[in-house]
Amino acid sequence: MAKKILIVEDEQFLAEMYQMKFESEGYDITVASDGEECLKKTKTENFDLILLDLVMPGMDGFQVLEKLRSNEKTMKVKIYILSNLGQEEEVAEAFDKGADGFLIKANLTPAELMEDVKKIFAGETVGEVKRGS
Repeated sequence: MAKKILIVEDEQFLAEMYQMKFESEGYDITVASDGEECLKKTKTENFDLILLDLVMPGMDGFQVLEKLRSNEKTMKVKIYILSNLGQEEEVAEAFDKGADGFLIKANLTPAELMEDVKKIFAGETVGEVKRGS
């Protein structure tokens, strides 16, 4: 069965580009354009991976991450931040709130992101990783 990925991205062009790339590789993709929509979708569907943007209208990615990690249904789902923010403070805060990894959008083509996702599902390490893990 195809791995289910939730992409939380408010830039429609990027979300569609990622969705097409992942679906062409056989993944089952759901897109949420903001934090509220992400939380609604995780109530009704189960995901193998959530790629979460930090800068979104309304609830930011950090708030969404905290809610996902405090919910029994989503606390163990792999959550990778996918953001253009990449300062050490943001990376540290993301890990403090429970992110499994941190990927910087500007550094990744959709094909490179696809390769990273394959590595994530294979149990390999990608992107910025919590120091000491």
